Amino acid sequence: MSGTPQAAYIHVPFCRHRCGYCNFTVVAGREDLMADYLRALELELKQLQTPRPVQTIFIGGGTPTRLPLPFFTRLLELVQHWFPLAPRGEWTIEANPEDIDSERVERATELGVTRWSLGVQSFLRWKRRLLERPAIDEQIDRALEICRRHATSLAVDLIFAVPGESVGDWEADLSRLLEHPIDHVSTYTLTVEKGTSFWSRQHKGTLTMPGETEQAELYRLSRRRLCEAGFEHYEISNYARPGHRCRHNEIYWQCEEYYAVGPGAARYVGGVRETNHRSTTTWMRRVLAGVSPVAERETIDRELAARERLIFGLRMLEGIDVTRFAEETGYTIDALAGPAVDEYVSQGWLVEERGRLRLTEEGILISDALWPSFLR
Repeated sequence: MSGTPQAAYIHVPFCRHRCGYCNFTVVAGREDLMADYLRALELELKQLQTPRPVQTIFIGGGTPTRLPLPFFTRLLELVQHWFPLAPRGEWTIEANPEDIDSERVERATELGVTRWSLGVQSFLRWKRRLLERPAIDEQIDRALEICRRHATSLAVDLIFAVPGESVGDWEADLSRLLEHPIDHVSTYTLTVEKGTSFWSRQHKGTLTMPGETEQAELYRLSRRRLCEAGFEHYEISNYARPGHRCRHNEIYWQCEEYYAVGPGAARYVGGVRETNHRSTTTWMRRVLAGVSPVAERETIDRELAARERLIFGLRMLEGIDVTRFAEETGYTIDALAGPAVDEYVSQGWLVEERGRLRLTEEGILISDALWPSFLR
């Protein structure tokens, strides 16, 4: 691990509308909170006392681009001051296509932003309606064109396995994606989280999700189409053209430490994981009153850190260098999870070859079910 955190995450909670599947820390239609949010963010950043140079910055949400341009510019200036970006560093902003315009992207580029991640979710109109995404085709095309003109790297998020989606639908969605010069693609199975409106609809029987067999077929289609198009499948849900992996997320997956500020933001610094209060108004009230916004705090001991590194390392398609893992964590994989690894190898879900342990294609499909046994 690096001696000091090399990444910073800034959470912006504002959204035009809370989508039916969203369980993130967001507030919809509360533009009245934006000025106080920036005041609180500045105060939280000042707790760092001195600027902290980093290799990567990620501004996520919510929707950072919901901020009006003056507020958006102020946000970037605060981040630029407190987290000076190293030469050839990566600075990502999440955005919705309907919020993108040339002035906003040009201003961000001037201040050092290198990478845009657009929450398209689907290029198909009926899927966007179901997912409660407001963008229209023209807005998506224009946003991609503007960001492509300025960004070093351009990423898109897509969701698959939505109610009623066929193989042909997902094939069409991927085909539309590949018409654009995109560098990075994240594909996520639609998951229904407790507390969302989709959760209520599912339990009322008005929303029926595809089964595991259908989900697996769509996932395999993603892998085939994107890899054939020249993308590297480097993490369970992520694909990149050569040189365009998300370096910020790789810091998470390698269990390196990172700074984080804003409502609901989780940081990992000095072996301690802290999570701010998820309520935007409570976070603001606490910070503005000079009270800690931290809601949860956990010291990560060496064994837990090694177990987490095992799980996140296996999410990477290249897997884990077994010898290096032991040298850097002080634990062998066998000591941490030998019986589980042996079982998963025998089942054909893991394979060890040339000194690396990695998921097989079948293991990728059921990976979420494997992780709990590595935390025991």
